[in-house]
Amino acid sequence: MNPEGTLLLGRRDVERLLDLDECIAAVEEAFRLLAQGRAIPSGILGFPYPDGGFHIKAAGLDLAQPYFAAKINGNFFRNRERFGLPAIQGIVLLSDGRNGRPLALMDSSEITTLRTGAATAVAARVLARPDSSVVTVCGCGNQGRAQLRALARVLPIAKAYAFDMDADAAERFARELGPALEIDIESVRDPGAAVRGSDVCVTCTPSRRPFLRRSDVRAGTFLAAVGADAPEKRELETEILTESRLVVDSLEQCATIGELHHALEEGALERSAVHAELSEIVGGAKPGRESAAEITVFDSTGVALEDVAAAAAVYEKAIRAGVGLVWKSAE
Repeated sequence: MNPEGTLLLGRRDVERLLDLDECIAAVEEAFRLLAQGRAIPSGILGFPYPDGGFHIKAAGLDLAQPYFAAKINGNFFRNRERFGLPAIQGIVLLSDGRNGRPLALMDSSEITTLRTGAATAVAARVLARPDSSVVTVCGCGNQGRAQLRALARVLPIAKAYAFDMDADAAERFARELGPALEIDIESVRDPGAAVRGSDVCVTCTPSRRPFLRRSDVRAGTFLAAVGADAPEKRELETEILTESRLVVDSLEQCATIGELHHALEEGALERSAVHAELSEIVGGAKPGRESAAEITVFDSTGVALEDVAAAAAVYEKAIRAGVGLVWKSAE
């Protein structure tokens, strides 16, 4: 039974409640429901600040009951070195889609991290070769860790290369995740060379210029471009997009802030060149990978649909477990 008030869930609450496998399943179902017309398409507002910025993302989803969620996140990539804080901080407001009642207010950090990794896992199921066993992760922060954990759930990953501009971060990544995931992880200084020997590559860095070239990506590779979630951010050379099967999480959003945005501005691609939105593939309207040799790219800007799915899963588990504080506004 829903509490008579708004459930307050801190970061530790969310961490205990949000299981990665459940998050992958929730995000996949959300994309399937979007394809069926049972979701309010995601919306986004962005506000740049020096060294980062804020964004507000919102969407609705028709699950056992209709939910609406709005997330306000600050994303400041130098937080760790300057203030000892996470790069991403914020809150998610989950509301009842039938009457607007605020159901829960929860920390967004773990939701953002896991749902982004979950989206890559969903994309990998349909865009990566099923036998993909070697992955390069570019960006070894919390998101990079979630990406590798998620990929290991859906692909037979046996070897990983870890790259970060901070070499110590890449070494920690390898030292800590290798034993935990029972994967051979090697920290590297040259991401291009690593990608040339990989089946899968994930980029989740704050880069503002391309650092992966078309010549780095061999036939049959699946590449998840996660870092470009603002107009000024970019990780891939345009030719990678023009010579691949390009799938986006949201065409409108990727055309505004994703890797696609840069290709469109350069006149290298038209929107019609995008093969599909992920929901169209998950929903069965369009095919995913069709040959072992093609390069597939998932332009992942992070859509609010994923936030609704993850937040609803957290809320429903919290209600069953009796976790969190209940806040009742004054009448």
